[in-house]
Amino acid sequence: MCAIINGMATPHPADFPAALAHWREQRRLTKKALAEAMGFDPSYISHVESGRYPASEEFVRLAERKLSSGGDLWRSWQKAPAAQASSAGSGELFVDLDHAELSYREGVYTASMRRHVVNGGHEPVTRYLVRISVDRFPGHPDLSNELYRERPLTWERLNLTASCDGEPMAWVPKHDRDSFKEVWLSFENEHSMFPLYPGQSARLEYSYVVGADQWGQWFQRAIRLPTRAVSVELRFPTSLEPVVWGTETSTTASAVPLRSAVQSRRQGGETSFAWHTNDPPIGARYRLEWRWRNGSDQDSDTRPPLRTASDRMRAAGIVQEGEEILTRTARLFRLPTEASDADEVIDQLHRAVQRVRDHHHFGKGMGLAAPQIGIDRAAALVFPPDPDSTPLVLLNPVIISESSESDSQYEGCLSFFDVRGVVPRARRIEVEHTLLDGSTAITVFADALARLVAHEVDHLHGMVYKERMTDGVKPIPVEEYRGSGKSWSYERGTA
Repeated sequence: MCAIINGMATPHPADFPAALAHWREQRRLTKKALAEAMGFDPSYISHVESGRYPASEEFVRLAERKLSSGGDLWRSWQKAPAAQASSAGSGELFVDLDHAELSYREGVYTASMRRHVVNGGHEPVTRYLVRISVDRFPGHPDLSNELYRERPLTWERLNLTASCDGEPMAWVPKHDRDSFKEVWLSFENEHSMFPLYPGQSARLEYSYVVGADQWGQWFQRAIRLPTRAVSVELRFPTSLEPVVWGTETSTTASAVPLRSAVQSRRQGGETSFAWHTNDPPIGARYRLEWRWRNGSDQDSDTRPPLRTASDRMRAAGIVQEGEEILTRTARLFRLPTEASDADEVIDQLHRAVQRVRDHHHFGKGMGLAAPQIGIDRAAALVFPPDPDSTPLVLLNPVIISESSESDSQYEGCLSFFDVRGVVPRARRIEVEHTLLDGSTAITVFADALARLVAHEVDHLHGMVYKERMTDGVKPIPVEEYRGSGKSWSYERGTA
């Protein structure tokens, strides 16, 4: 339905973006003119009218005063679904453009980030969180852990610099680990403060350097704020004959090739590789990797021979039986305080799953617990047997109920993949787990999914499936197992 005002039809009251565009045009104002009148950035007006950004209550009240809509804008906003989220304070900072550049020269990587950010919230923004994560030996956590214990990543060597619209920014470390840093960039320096007020935008730039002795041949962008566009450019010496490829994943999906191609261009003695995407979803991760065709493989002299199934899992970075971390209860997350830590662990699990799948096809589904990649935290991923199903993220999981009906099936474990063992398990379980926002959920799993989840929950409590096997029953060599690539079968029951 529409109403007739001054002889013209207005948009449906619940459609605030259309109502804003209508009243702006009625008052014969361009987006730029309206933005200047309201004290907002012009790009913010465009994003609100396109529906990309939700309008804040402050924005709506100010637009109402400037456009004199007789309350139409306010009513439209109140009836819009986004109003509740906006009035609750969600969605403060938006990224209009996220551009990253990584260059390599004489054994040193230089990373430079440029982000055009907009404050779409109600309060001034005074800091911005930046993450720096490196891994010299992807797929070989034992080698990486040893390297960074001996030669940790240091702030001095990173030489981090940051600016906001050309003004130097102070910064304060949040997490300072051997191969992972988090730092708050402050909208201030020793001379002044320049907070980002609601509706304003700013160009943030920061850069750091990492030696090739500490950073492997990969670069990843993670989407943690609403973002309109992401672009990445890699620049390498042409003499190395670089080859670049990429994958994308998220906290709920396994890795797939990038949906748009990486473009390459040679200029002088340098080859650049460019990639971009628009409107990436929150939680998406885009990973670019490369190798030199004219040069030694950085990892070739450290890769173990892949003679057995367990060798292949070890090469993929899976901790093998005998390591102490597999025998103790994993450390719980304090959520939501440690949500960023949990997100990082989940990211590492997804990367490990991608490596594992390069070595084996899993017809029954699969799971991976954080201790299996050397991380002592209570997190696990479970991929259901149906390849189109969404992976499960489990944080701090505990089995609180099991059905009396059980069955016995063969299981395998990535931490001793040379054997398979018959394990009895309940056909139905209830699992209590924590969400990133700190709330608790209880989820019911049955049959194959119950078995997969129970297997990973056991890992997080220091137990492997051999401890669940019936007394006197031993695992069999994988060569004797005839169920590879096939789903588990279940008779109808009460599960």
